[in-house]
Amino acid sequence: MQENNTENKKESKEDLKNHNFIDAWANAFNGIIYAVTTQSNIKKQLIIAVVVMLISLLFNLSRAEFLCLMFTVVLIIVAEMFNTAIETVVDLYTDIYHPKAKIAKDVGAGGVVIAAVNAIIVAYFLFFDKVSDIGLNFIRNLANSPVHMAFIGIFITIILVVAIKAAASTNKHKLLKSTFSPSGQAAMAFGANTIIWLSTENVVILTLSMVMAVLVCITRIETKKKSLGEIIIGALTGISVVALLYGLAKLFLKIF
Repeated sequence: MQENNTENKKESKEDLKNHNFIDAWANAFNGIIYAVTTQSNIKKQLIIAVVVMLISLLFNLSRAEFLCLMFTVVLIIVAEMFNTAIETVVDLYTDIYHPKAKIAKDVGAGGVVIAAVNAIIVAYFLFFDKVSDIGLNFIRNLANSPVHMAFIGIFITIILVVAIKAAASTNKHKLLKSTFSPSGQAAMAFGANTIIWLSTENVVILTLSMVMAVLVCITRIETKKKSLGEIIIGALTGISVVALLYGLAKLFLKIF
């Protein structure tokens, strides 16, 4: 009986050994497949790695920068695989809580965290200047474009009015519903009027835009669709949003 047990142990040890170079590669590949198919973190990291590599094509990275990026991505995946191996071995030897088992798992997870922090630092030095330049140029062009600013101003005004009306429709904001619910038409009319006033110095156009905005508000009051308070709140909302947006744009141009 003891001889049989000894023979079984020898056979199991031989099964764990790599008999040749091809077996070593096959076993390593099986380990990669196991990690990818069973570990959700590795799946996510591989997806992120693919996205990062595709995004890197949009930037003119040098050979050294690309190698640094590639090494960083691989380092995270390798660290996660080592962490998986450590957890598997610990779970093999004990299925109950043990302080040393916890230390082994925590140290493995710590290695992954260090690799992730390293990736953030590398990404900062590789991409921050390039992305910031693109972002600054985009905002600068946007601030210098009256058409884009007008569209964004009206769009934000509409969103704000809808948000206020949604909040007013709940029982939690009865004061908002009865007193400070803005008129969407008044907000859009005076928002557009403010855009015109900030974009042109033609007195005729300024006067006509003001008249049109006032007429829109009067129509809403005469048809009893909105009260005077709602019209005033709506007009102030449109003026405030557009004025704040244009003010921030001008401030940005002065700073940058």
